[in-house]
Formats: sequence, C-alpha cells, structure tokens
Amino acid sequence: MAITTQILLSAFGITLIMGAIANKTNFCTMGAVSDAVNMGDTGRMRAWFMAAAVAILGVMGLQLAGISDMSVTASGETAIPPYRTATFAWPRYILGGLLFGIGMTIGSGCGNKNLLRVGGGNIKSIFVLLAMGFTAYLMLFTNFGYNVFLKWMTPLFVDFSSFGVADQSVSTLIGSALGIDNPKLLEYIVATVIGLGVILWAFKSKDFRNNFDNILAAIVVGLAVVAAWYVTTGPMGQQWLEEVEFMDERPLAVGAQALTFVQPTGQFYHWAKGGFNSNLVSFAMMAGLGALVGSFLYSILFRKFRIEWFAGWRDFINHIAGGLLMGIGGVLGMGCTVGQGISGVSTLALGSFLTMASIIFGSALTMKMQYYKLVYEDEAGLFKTLAASLADLKLWPNSLRQLEKV
Repeated sequence: MAITTQILLSAFGITLIMGAIANKTNFCTMGAVSDAVNMGDTGRMRAWFMAAAVAILGVMGLQLAGISDMSVTASGETAIPPYRTATFAWPRYILGGLLFGIGMTIGSGCGNKNLLRVGGGNIKSIFVLLAMGFTAYLMLFTNFGYNVFLKWMTPLFVDFSSFGVADQSVSTLIGSALGIDNPKLLEYIVATVIGLGVILWAFKSKDFRNNFDNILAAIVVGLAVVAAWYVTTGPMGQQWLEEVEFMDERPLAVGAQALTFVQPTGQFYHWAKGGFNSNLVSFAMMAGLGALVGSFLYSILFRKFRIEWFAGWRDFINHIAGGLLMGIGGVLGMGCTVGQGISGVSTLALGSFLTMASIIFGSALTMKMQYYKLVYEDEAGLFKTLAASLADLKLWPNSLRQLEKV
C-alpha cells in the first residue's frame, strides 16, 4: 500500500505544478485550434505541439538512461491505455477523436481546460466535467461502449502482429517496412527527428519565440508527461506492478500511464458508486485533482479567481452536450488532447497521431460551422454550413458551396 500512496501523491504533485503553469500561460488546446482557424495565430498550437515534442524527447531520454521500460505500453496487462498495442483500432481513433473535438468546442474546452477553469472559479466547467464523467463512466464501466461502438468496430481493427509487426509505434512500422532489425536505435532516431523537428518548427515563428508563456507552457506540460511516465514505468512503477500482483484487492488502474483528463472523471463516478473506497482512487484521478488544485492556488495567489455562470439555457445545454460528447469520444479514442495528443504521441504510437489529427479536425470543422450559423442564422442549414466549412478547410469543392465565404 505504501508504494501505491507514493505513486498517487507523485501524480498529484506533478499536475499541481502543471495546473498552476497552465492557468498562468492560458494553455488550452481548444484555444490553440480556435486561434489558428479564426485568427491565423499558431502560437498556442505551436505550444501544444512543442509540449508533445518535449515529451517525445523526454521519453527517449528515460529509455537511454535505462530508467524506464516503455515496452510495457504495448500491453493491456501493464499499460493504461496500451498505446502501442499491435491492434490498430483505427475506427476508435478517428470517431473518438472527432467526437471529442466536437465536444470540446461546444463545451468551451477539453477536460484539462475545464479542470483549470474550475480552479479559477468557473462553475460552468463543473457541469461540463460531471457530464463528461457520466458518459466516460458508461464507456469504462458498463456495456454501453461495447454495445454502441466496439461491437461493430472491432472486426475493422488491423492486427499488425499478423504481419509480423510487434506494435504500432511509428519506429516499429518504419523498421518493418524497411527491413531494419534494430528497433531501439530506430526508435531513438525517429524520436529525435520528430522531437527536434517540431521544436524547430515552433521556434521558426518569431511571435512564438517572443512569447514566454507559450514556451513555458510547452516545456512544463511536456515535462509533466515525462515525469508521469517516469513514476509509472521507472523503478517505482515497476515495484508498483510487482506488489499489487499479490494483493487480495488490487487498486484501480495500476500500470504504466502518463496524463489524461477524461478517464479520471469516469473513475470519479466509479469511486462514488463504490462507497469512496480508497482502492478505487487512481493515478489519473489524483492527476486531475492536482491540476485543479494547482489552478486554484494560482488563481487565489494572483487574484485571478472569478466566478462564472451560464449566459442562459442555450449556453447550459451546449456545455452539457459538449461534456457528454467528450466523455464518449475521450474513452473511445483512448485519450484526449493531453491523453493522446501528448502522452500517447510521446510513445510514438500511430493511433495517437491519428486521434490527435481527428480531434483537431473535429474541433476546426465545428468552429467553422458555428461561425457560418452565426453569420447566416436561419439560412444556414446543416448541409449548407457543412459544405461551406469543408470548402474552407479545402476538403470540399468550392464550387459546390451554397454560402459565400466569410
């Protein structure tokens, strides 16, 4: 039990710092997409991508130092979720990412951002998190996810192991395609190329280079993910897995994991239903609590705490709908903007890159459609707004749009 307590307190401590810095720097992945789509400002998008790059390089460093065993992330027995499993569940990644991207746009932010907003006094975000937790609970702890999604999706999954490929990491797939039989070396090369390439791309922007907050957010969030991986895959994490094997009542969600902010909301419902049993307190739950408390402390210390409430019933319904979609999409896609977009990407899992792209697309498309609806009002039906939005994103012939570009 002592090792479990250490692991949980480590999760809280890591995200306590991250939550404070993320609040201070306004780190927001939905905001990143919004800035890029609506204003052409890529600053926060570069910060998000750079955080993933820092995490990629950090994970590589942990492995080079011999203090982390990331191979466990390919097994459902030792990782939560198994990012690099050989089963490439592409329908889950795409549909889950799309639903999450739509939901975070309607709900004014992803799971992480809503936790930060609660810490800053936003009452609306409490309702978003409760809605997200409800559907996440259904997906995680009932047959809802299987009956509605996995029953028809599973036959479409691609099993890379049937082609002699050990897992779905980008480096493994490249090595298999090129016939290179040195997976570790290739992994380091791919991690270095992607990690340094993204960082160079981020700093190529003068606006980004001159924005201390974006740089700080990228470094701190990226390192927080690396720290989480160290805790759960390093010596402590390995001891954790060994000790719980002999426990009569195994703690919830023991295994290699970094940071994600949809899963803990569903686990909260499970914890409450289980009579607040301490064995049902997970690493992800403590990480979520740490982010909230860190944001709260920053808000109080720097007098940023502000109570916010819904503008009306339409605002309330939109936020609840967004939360419900994020709960489904986040679990279906095996992670959120942080869970897949940074934690998953840091393992070089192909599915994580696909989920990240789907989240961005779902969010960008929703923003475009909202804008056309705002401008054209009743004239903007579903097909017209969808066609115009897709045309703006270069995914639909411009000649087929029925609404003038705005």
